[in-house]
Amino acid sequence: MKENTSVLKSIDWITISLYLALLAFGWISVCGASYSFDNVNIFSLDTRSGMQIVWIGTSIILATMLLLLDDRIYDTCAYAIYGFMLALLFVTIFNTHEIKGSRSWLVLGPLRLQPAEFAKFATALAVSKYMSGYRFNINNWKHFMYAVTMIVTPMLLIIMQKETGSALVYIAFFLMLYREGMTGSFLFTGLALVIYFVIGIRYAEPTIFDTPTHVGPFVVMMIIHAFTAVLVIGYCKSQKKASIIAGSSLVVTVVSLLFSQYVIRFNVVWVQVIMTFAIIAYLIYLWYESQLKEYFLIALFTLCSTIFLFGSTFVLNDLMEPHQRVRINVLLGLEQDLAGAGYNVHQSEIAIGSGGLMGKGFLNGTQTKLKFVPEQDTDFIFCTVGEEEGFFGAAIVLVLFLLLIWRLIYLSERQVHTFGRIYGYCVLSVFLFHVFINVGMVLGLTPVIGIPLPFFSYGGSSLWGFTLLLFIFLRIDASRNLAHNASHK
Repeated sequence: MKENTSVLKSIDWITISLYLALLAFGWISVCGASYSFDNVNIFSLDTRSGMQIVWIGTSIILATMLLLLDDRIYDTCAYAIYGFMLALLFVTIFNTHEIKGSRSWLVLGPLRLQPAEFAKFATALAVSKYMSGYRFNINNWKHFMYAVTMIVTPMLLIIMQKETGSALVYIAFFLMLYREGMTGSFLFTGLALVIYFVIGIRYAEPTIFDTPTHVGPFVVMMIIHAFTAVLVIGYCKSQKKASIIAGSSLVVTVVSLLFSQYVIRFNVVWVQVIMTFAIIAYLIYLWYESQLKEYFLIALFTLCSTIFLFGSTFVLNDLMEPHQRVRINVLLGLEQDLAGAGYNVHQSEIAIGSGGLMGKGFLNGTQTKLKFVPEQDTDFIFCTVGEEEGFFGAAIVLVLFLLLIWRLIYLSERQVHTFGRIYGYCVLSVFLFHVFINVGMVLGLTPVIGIPLPFFSYGGSSLWGFTLLLFIFLRIDASRNLAHNASHK
């Protein structure tokens, strides 16, 4: 009993205050989004606002239980929890209950649970335990791949449940890997792939002058060659060899473009592809001559970039579901489709814009009351904040999330044990990804991938999942405080 009292004194009450404030704002938003003129009792269990009180109450009970448990259980049982969640994710794949095209829900009588929401804290625990091991070295390729495999495995199982949005959240764990020493080249590669995809797809149709050369792939190939030259300078410290690569690419491309314009019309991109393989061969020769592995890795980057350029078009047009393809086209401005894939975002933007500076007031939103915005109490709940609370209300919510992120960084950095620091950054990364993507898709800035806004979106699974993530970390941090206080007695 005395130890539990000490724990309650040692926990970070600032973070808990932010948690409670977000829960309160979240419930108000659920009320506004789900309110019906036919049922004015917002506390009734027949309404979503009433049920959300149940989820909030059970989440607070769960949070209290997590704080009272011995923190050593999280380290000791990390692999067991992770293995159990993987088994649960695997079983869910064969679930016969399909909700909105997804098999990610387990239906247990009146209760519906989404294992993907709980797999995040399990993955964070397992990765933290593995990476905090005495012999772990992130620069060891084998150790690094083991850690990545632990992150990717639940991601693949969730994709098999046809729940792409929840699976993409696991990309956030790479921010933690970067904090723990992962080379920045991985983040650079990720950014490069995004650039290739956006430019390659967005400008796939327009052509250059009167040639059959399309702008998108042409520009991307130029960027690939430029990135290759920059990497040679950065990692191999050779401006001369980088100049050879960049200069050759520029000369061959310009000559080919002029030849295509005035002599024989042909697609210059194929010349660029041939030039790319020539650059790769040159880099492999330099690797063989100098024995610098960096040349080989840059050659691999160039090859994978080229494959991604042409592979992304194939995936978009031939492998993606029609609704996923339309969403991407709408985001990139290739399609308007205000009655289809772009409807949610368009109505969400109208709702937020109609709120103005101060908002329309609690339960006075017209867009939300008339149900113009689909999923307005789950994935698109932020539009309710904008409509009823206005710019000021939305700004307050974003500031609260910003304070939570800042506090998580502070708590993570003060951990004395590697396990606590890594787990803290896992929690931070997941929250940051959810907030950035969810708010971004409501504003039309990011793709609509269907992930909840922490503590706001209606439902028990997401609320319990975020509570588990956060309060396990707060319990780990509390034990750090207890140890610190004991050492100073």
